[in-house]
Amino acid sequence: MKETKPKLRPGQVRDAIVHVLSSQEGSLPAREIEKEVSQLLGASCSSSVRSYLRLNTPDMFVREARGVYQLRLGYDPAEQPASAAAVEQRQPFHFGKAQLHQADCFEWLKQCQDETFHAVVTDPPYGLHEYTEEQQLKLRNGKGGVWRIPPSFDGSKRSPLPRFTTLADFQLEQLRDFFYFWARQIMPKLVPGANVVVASNPLLSHIVAGALAEAGLERRGEIIRLVMTMRGGDRPKGADEEFPEVSVMPRSMWEPWLAYRKPLEGRVQDNLRRWKTGGFRRHSLDKPFGDVIRSAPTRKQEREIGPHPSLKPQAFMRAIVRAVLPLAEGVILDPFAGAGSTLAAAEAVGYDSIGLEKDPRYFATACKAIPKLAALRLRPES
Repeated sequence: MKETKPKLRPGQVRDAIVHVLSSQEGSLPAREIEKEVSQLLGASCSSSVRSYLRLNTPDMFVREARGVYQLRLGYDPAEQPASAAAVEQRQPFHFGKAQLHQADCFEWLKQCQDETFHAVVTDPPYGLHEYTEEQQLKLRNGKGGVWRIPPSFDGSKRSPLPRFTTLADFQLEQLRDFFYFWARQIMPKLVPGANVVVASNPLLSHIVAGALAEAGLERRGEIIRLVMTMRGGDRPKGADEEFPEVSVMPRSMWEPWLAYRKPLEGRVQDNLRRWKTGGFRRHSLDKPFGDVIRSAPTRKQEREIGPHPSLKPQAFMRAIVRAVLPLAEGVILDPFAGAGSTLAAAEAVGYDSIGLEKDPRYFATACKAIPKLAALRLRPES
């Protein structure tokens, strides 16, 4: 008879790791933590330990060296929720064909039925560090942290941007681990042939792309959002007069959205017949969906509706969302919903969608923003 693995309660792995680290003086190698936790909970949880350590540094743990961790000073397990990730705190928000849940995507996906989603469109926290509780507090206070405020022009207040160039090597390693673990979690929840479109940026897209491919998703290229941003082109800091003709890095005029796909079941036509996906929806019979989309920065009207530092314009989001369901059938998932721009775009084009957002403030923002963003009458970007 096949032995059944014991089912762990939410937060049990976290509690075991905290117990091991709090009972030791100083730091421990991950392999030792893994060994101690396995003795407490059984060998079946061993593979979860390293992922949990990486994904919760620096919130709960301090990485002293490669593969060596200790409990963060001042961390109090008694103050944490029953699960390491935020469990739903509010009732799901419904509007039209859109559902929004206040939940951590990793925890929520564990309870989700396999082969549920036909596409993923998301703009994730690919800097990771800027979305920790500490950095979000600094953002909301408008001072300090990794968030920078671009200069004002014509009296217009600029939106804050994260300093991705400040990421240390261990944070880049966390980024890779985060996306690998996320892709492995999401793969069984997708139907065969489901498109996975992930926003990135030129500085970090190679790390995210490698993690998604290693997790088993098929690379289908990149969708280029042609947009002028505030990043790049600056002269050397503190030496701009000495080197007036030098730009530190190229002026950014594009944004990569990585396009991946869960492997097909049979041929494309077989997959389309059974699962309703496997390709992209054409603009028309004569015009295929292209990989370059001209875009403008998010308009002031939209930023006021959905105040979020990474809000993308509805015209662009609707073009992406419309394309990912080739037969206009199925459910789109946004596991990092933010202010709800993906769900609003899906509602505007008539698709079913589900979003997940663990930050209670952004969840509240999205509940208000989705109906208003979806109702906007826009001229499509081309």
